[in-house]
Amino acid sequence: MTSVLITGASRGIGRAVATELAARGHRVVATARRPEDLKDLRVDQRLRLDVTDQKSIDDAIRDAGEIDVLVSNAGDTIRAPLESVPLPAVEALFQLNTFGPLRMVQGVLPGMRERGTGRLVFVSSVQGRMVVPIIGPYAASKWAMEAFAETIAAEAGHFGVKVTILQPSSVSSGGAERAKSYFSENDPYTPLFQQFAPLRGTSIFEPVTPEEVAIALADTLEKPDPPLRLPVGRAARTALAARKAAPDDAPFLPLTLDW
Repeated sequence: MTSVLITGASRGIGRAVATELAARGHRVVATARRPEDLKDLRVDQRLRLDVTDQKSIDDAIRDAGEIDVLVSNAGDTIRAPLESVPLPAVEALFQLNTFGPLRMVQGVLPGMRERGTGRLVFVSSVQGRMVVPIIGPYAASKWAMEAFAETIAAEAGHFGVKVTILQPSSVSSGGAERAKSYFSENDPYTPLFQQFAPLRGTSIFEPVTPEEVAIALADTLEKPDPPLRLPVGRAARTALAARKAAPDDAPFLPLTLDW
């Protein structure tokens, strides 16, 4: 039985991961900013944890006890053109999506290193390797998180700590629908933004379910030598292969835009 701490377990991918791992017999510590949102999860522990708050992190790690696996899942997204996106909104996104996972790693990695074993799982996105117009702040936060994750893999692998970065395409968890948008009246970028809705469900944006991501994650934990990066779903594999094959001397767009 492995002890797994999951951030952002109140809904979406985090909740599905908690459910899947508990069903497989792991000791699951589910965390969220509002622990009352976890009350119906059948897991070993439900703890309050805000990955942007160091005291909250310290308290949760102390109460969780020895952690074998950290699943850094808590995150959010926004929609805005970079020309006018409010910088405080970008800073808040980085505090959650990028610095939050790093804070968590700094909390659990010393123990893993001393024991000579551990797993760090980062829930990223295909946008951790490519950009989509109007979702640039989110992509930037995931690119930076992946840089942290790969660096940790290089630094801590010697101590028996293994890192995996999950890269789903769009996920049918409602995150896109809940995302805050920052557009001015008669914003010149609105026509570009309006093209996104019909693209969901196409080959590049075919969504996967949170449960599919959870199964991929759980299967990876059972492998003695997990991959550093793991695309989840056909759309993710298609998009990332296209990004890898594309030249680097022009912006890569995983879709055709006409605006």
